[in-house]
Amino acid sequence: MSNQLRIVAFTAISLVIIFFVGSYAYKSYKNSEIKKMAREDKTLFEREYSYSVGSKDAKVHIVEFFDPACETCAAFHPFIKDIMKKNEGKIRLTYRYAPYHQGSDYVVKILEAARKQGKFMETLEMMFATQKYWASHHNPNPKLLWQFLPRLGLDVDKLAQDMQDPKLDKIIAQDLNDAKKLGVTKTPSYFVNTKPLQTFGYEPLKKLIYSEL
Repeated sequence: MSNQLRIVAFTAISLVIIFFVGSYAYKSYKNSEIKKMAREDKTLFEREYSYSVGSKDAKVHIVEFFDPACETCAAFHPFIKDIMKKNEGKIRLTYRYAPYHQGSDYVVKILEAARKQGKFMETLEMMFATQKYWASHHNPNPKLLWQFLPRLGLDVDKLAQDMQDPKLDKIIAQDLNDAKKLGVTKTPSYFVNTKPLQTFGYEPLKKLIYSEL
């Protein structure tokens, strides 16, 4: 191998090493920053109004920033449910809003209005199941959800009225503000006992949850 090729190879290897070291250093820094924020203000992860499922005494608390129009959120939903079922009483899940998709604010308001009728989870699962009809990324039309809502036994007139509550805009704004402070830029984003999921995927999330159990 010529000296020129050796220099090129050495430079390439050095760049790879620098990339991985830099990536690790950034993740460590971000993790420590979030830990610091968690000590100073735990409401960043869960507000008084936030919807949660599972025991308040659970050993593991998962916080998920999600968007009802997010396909990946829909895909991870049964995965999380299965883990919670297998560890009943040990895991609590809190939902936070990060409506980044077009029209998602409207969908969040439907979900919160349905919550007033005790139908939060049923409505969320219906939204995930019917995403392909109303959440096309090329032409989203959240109003198509109204054809499915009566099937859940919801009072649609009351639902439409409750959607106008100004408090819902404040909830969305607060969740987006918390998401920004915590460095959430995409959905779903997970925090397990305030620890952020560093590498996204089913197995890394499962590993993080079980490490806390």
